[in-house]
Amino acid sequence: MAVGLILGSHIPPERIRSVARRAEEGGFDELWLAEDYFFTGGVSAAAIALGATERIRVGLGVVSAMVRHPAVLAMELATLSRSFPGRVVGGIGLGVPAWMRQMAVLPRSPLTAVRECVTSVKALLRGETLDREGQVYTFRDVRLVHPPGERVPVHVGASGPRMLRLSGAVADGSILSVGASVAYVRWARERIEEGREEADRGDDHRVTAFALYSVDADAERAFDQMRKPLAFYKAAGGPNALTDAYGISEVLSDMLARGGEEVVAAEMPDRWIEDLAIAGDPATCAERIRAYHRVGADSVALFPMPSDDTERLVEITASEVLPRLASSA
Repeated sequence: MAVGLILGSHIPPERIRSVARRAEEGGFDELWLAEDYFFTGGVSAAAIALGATERIRVGLGVVSAMVRHPAVLAMELATLSRSFPGRVVGGIGLGVPAWMRQMAVLPRSPLTAVRECVTSVKALLRGETLDREGQVYTFRDVRLVHPPGERVPVHVGASGPRMLRLSGAVADGSILSVGASVAYVRWARERIEEGREEADRGDDHRVTAFALYSVDADAERAFDQMRKPLAFYKAAGGPNALTDAYGISEVLSDMLARGGEEVVAAEMPDRWIEDLAIAGDPATCAERIRAYHRVGADSVALFPMPSDDTERLVEITASEVLPRLASSA
């Protein structure tokens, strides 16, 4: 039961090095560097984490297909891979639509943009020369001067059914957004498999479920610490496939219409925190991680909340949660 740790986003960049090193020492299997706009850069943060550690895999979780040209993104991944062989995982998605609108880069067809980005990045990483004009991206005799000397897996951050099927068809893995219920993870895995079958893919496809995370000996305190972060992400994402699967899209729409994130934080029932995040005492958190694994997640990546308490949460997880998972594996 692989368990990862998500860094970046709300955590100040100067703390990434020490936390990444402690996560590796504490037994985490993976590090994922979030790129939530406009907090911390995912590629630069991944380089910091890789440089601070020796063995742990480090993934981009995720960068938007729209803020870097695929040729530039492939160049960045190749640079990291050549510098830290066998440890780099690419992660590409559309990005939160509200943030894409802030930069005026929301594409007419998200599926086309992600498909063109992922397939182009993978081709360039294989050492191919691209000379093509797509609907979103154009390449004129583009070839990496320093391609990686190994296969670099490229995963897609996906939430809706069509993007999940696309991920199954073209990517090496899928990254599922924070705020997902167990039922959603099971449903998402089914959509991914549909895409793989349509594309006649017979290779492995790794599914990583991201989860907002708060652990404390005092379960009530862990719950209280999760309320605002969960409200932030539910407000940013709005009603979507995750909330559809959980049956709260209409309720969330009403909350957002009446006051946005603050109303969501004030009115969300405890059941949302129980089902859409991992929060509680160590035993409860270990069982929630197992639940995601049972329905199809190959890895569960924990996003510590609040971010200013990350070091303490990593310590508790390493000493009290990961051993519980190891003993039940």
